[in-house]
Amino acid sequence: MSDKIENVIIIGSGPAGYTAAIYTARANLNPLMFEGYMSGGQLMTTTDVENFPGFPEGIMGPDLMMKLKEQTERFGTRVVTRDVTSVDFSQRPFKVEVEGEVHLAHSVIISTGATAKLMGLESEKRLMGHGVSACATCDGAFFREKEVCIVGGGDSALEEANFLTRFASKVYVIHRRDKLRASKIMQDRAIENPKIDFIWDTVIEEIIGDKKVSAVRLKNLKTGETHEMPMDGVFVAIGHRPNTELFKDYLETDEVGYLKVDGASSRTNLPGVFAAGDVHDPNYRQAITAAGSGCKAAIDAERYLESLGH
Repeated sequence: MSDKIENVIIIGSGPAGYTAAIYTARANLNPLMFEGYMSGGQLMTTTDVENFPGFPEGIMGPDLMMKLKEQTERFGTRVVTRDVTSVDFSQRPFKVEVEGEVHLAHSVIISTGATAKLMGLESEKRLMGHGVSACATCDGAFFREKEVCIVGGGDSALEEANFLTRFASKVYVIHRRDKLRASKIMQDRAIENPKIDFIWDTVIEEIIGDKKVSAVRLKNLKTGETHEMPMDGVFVAIGHRPNTELFKDYLETDEVGYLKVDGASSRTNLPGVFAAGDVHDPNYRQAITAAGSGCKAAIDAERYLESLGH
């Protein structure tokens, strides 16, 4: 175990973690960041990003993450591409274990993000970013006058279906049951939208396409029948899973597992531990809101350390 006590350790990367690192580094806190082997967050599976300010021509998701990482390192953040394997927040300084090595910290910023739940198809993974997406608000504008489908039956699926009708010529909602989980108001809005059609009791068995999505093979769960349907895009909206397993013994979460924060701040229930990005945000899930919350976490951590006299 290292005797050195870090001012701040950042667990996770993505827009939230990298922004927190930029701010804490510029505040001379000399942050240590464990970005993880799956560094960069969900933007690493996104092709074109057109809605992040400052890039009028758009930028590839992985390129944006590399730029953010370079910026963190420019100001002196020590970025380690390894996974945190356990934490001990029961006493101070906090302990963060990384593959057998224990690091101590006065404060911790958690930016481990959330993972979109997927259907589990090989073709879904292969065509992610090439017609398959888990974020309609990120990618909907690429499907102008195209026919797309969205998988899911909750509020977020119908909200994204409605959003997609701004661009797509037709949106098919594919649901494995014959009734939706979504709230009545969201159901009514979707049913009344002339661009939305429902395909009930059905799952996607295969996404078809070489370089990009061209069709889906559908299976009716009641009859067992399958058929192919031409399709330009597939959106998956069956929920997200926050990456909070490491922290559940110490930090308060909601019923889904998202970390709870104090009002508009980044403070968790444990003084000195802060949350940034999708790990506590089930609502917006955008790169820019994650970056903004990384800034908040850094400023909150800086103020906390000042209160301790560091």
